[in-house]
This record gives sequence, structure tokens and C-alpha cells, in this order.
Amino acid sequence: MRIGVYLAHPRPGSFNHAVFDAVVRELGDRGCDVLAHDLCAEGFAPVLAAEETETVRPAVPARDALVELHRSEVATLDALVLIHPNWWGMPPAVLTGWVQRVLAPGVAYKLGTADGEPAGLLKAGRALVLNTSDTPADREEDEFGDPLQKIWAACVLPYVGVADVRRVVFRTVTDSADETRASWLRQARREAAALLV
Repeated sequence: MRIGVYLAHPRPGSFNHAVFDAVVRELGDRGCDVLAHDLCAEGFAPVLAAEETETVRPAVPARDALVELHRSEVATLDALVLIHPNWWGMPPAVLTGWVQRVLAPGVAYKLGTADGEPAGLLKAGRALVLNTSDTPADREEDEFGDPLQKIWAACVLPYVGVADVRRVVFRTVTDSADETRASWLRQARREAAALLV
């Protein structure tokens, strides 16, 4: 399998980086062709250019070579893994920009189907979203309704053709013990391995 693993956290040494490393290692050990991208380290520019805001016609080639690389890669993936913190109920800006610039019309979806709904173009049938959070689960669900679940499982991934969306949240990270973090890393590896079955 060809799997893209995308990390959105600017601080080297963060727990998100540890999750990313564990997932990349697990998938590689299982013989996958892993395309691992630390978006911040790569310098992925999240800001859309005016010519990239078309939503009906296929996207024009981006002037940014990194955006074009990501577009060409994402079209070949069998699965995606997205790793990021919960910041204000949203992914970090670099990942939001990646979604807007890479999952573009003609690359990840097309409009104009008979029922007016978009048609997903990605061949990746499944995705795993691994989030870190410092918001307790009951507070997030009671007050906010788990906005990241809605973003990934309702708004973004089904739109581009990913029907199987799995999500795991590691919380609360700030005050977690080393043993807890080690357990979370083992869980991240198991979840990544489960993408292959």
C-alpha cells in the first residue's frame, strides 16, 4: 500500500512528532510505500493564491512546486494519515492550507454530478486522523460537539472520496505521564497497522 502521512506541528520534539515517527516506522516495517511529510519542516505555504480559489473548474497548476508535488502524490495514495493537535477546535493553519491547496477541484473532487453533489476523485478509501488535545473529552463534546470529528469525517474527507474515516484523540497531553505517552504511541502504531486490513 502507498500511504501518505502528514504532520502539522511546528515544534520539533513535540508529542505530535513522536506520533508521526511511530506511525511512519510502523507502516514502513509492514512494507508500505510511505510518503512522510512534516508540513512545517518542509515549509509548506498554506496561503491560497487568488488563482487557486476556483471551486468549479479544475485547479490550474500551482506556481508552488511543493503544492504540485503534494497534488500529484495524493492522487496515488491508498490511505492517508493526518497527525495534528487540536488548536481552537481546528487543525493548525498549515494543514488547513494543505487541504485548501492540495485537495483542489480536479485533483481530489469534481462538481457537476447529476444530483449536484461533489464526486470524490481520490483513490484513498480510508484515512486515519490522530489528534492531540488538552481539552477533556466531556467538555469538548458537551460544549463544542467535537469540531474536529465534524471537520474530518463530515466536511473534508468524504467530499474527496474517503469513506472510511478513523479518528483517535490522545488527551490530555500537557499533564500526561511518560507511561501514558508510551501507551498512546503503541496505540498509534496499532491504528496505523489496522489501515492495512
